[in-house]
Amino acid sequence: MDFGDDDLNIGGDIFSDFNEDLDAARIAEDERFYRYGRFFSIIISLGTTTFTGNRGAAYNDNLPAYGLGLIYFSDFQNAFGLGLEYSQHNFDLPDEVVLNDDTFSGNGTNNGPGLVEVNMLRVYFSGRHYIDTADLGTAITYSNPYFIMRIEYWYTTNKFKDQPNLANDSGSGLGVGLGMGLEFPIKIKESYINVEALWHQVNLHDKDTQAYKATDENNIGYNDLTGNVLSLMVGYVINW
Repeated sequence: MDFGDDDLNIGGDIFSDFNEDLDAARIAEDERFYRYGRFFSIIISLGTTTFTGNRGAAYNDNLPAYGLGLIYFSDFQNAFGLGLEYSQHNFDLPDEVVLNDDTFSGNGTNNGPGLVEVNMLRVYFSGRHYIDTADLGTAITYSNPYFIMRIEYWYTTNKFKDQPNLANDSGSGLGVGLGMGLEFPIKIKESYINVEALWHQVNLHDKDTQAYKATDENNIGYNDLTGNVLSLMVGYVINW
């Protein structure tokens, strides 16, 4: 049997051809991303933030909610972001409630605390994964769908508008947000319209509060303020 010089080479690398092909594919993908991809985005958004459970039953949402974010793209399918959102809500306690472990009678409509204004500010870090739509329809490809996950920190302040003698009730809590988004191009690589819907679970400081519990079963009150958060934001995206 006769072997050629290249048929049996003890010092050779049997993966050399594979490595060369892999490196070439990576270089080609990087070049494609640098030519056609987005690197950074700024998003300015408006929308709504609402609640479920007892908190949802208590709160009235003051529209709109505001958002501002910065997105960094690592490749065509993955992006990371930092941002903040702000929303304002209110609820009314016209009747006596157990406030600060005491029965509270004030100057509200029916001798209760009255109007409570709620300000909520959250900062977040997000991760996005854009769905590969190469084999899907044109409409889906055009909308640029993605999944999003956010780690959030919420700051909440309750102001007793009808009771200036009462101190503000402030606190913070850690949360997570999960959802999906769509981006419709106005001008490819330059500007988009973004629509993003999220479900949030947040450990707000007053979720187990007994302060707003009614003193009588016929009074308006809330045994706690448990509930999750839902948000829908529509934004204008600027890319470079």
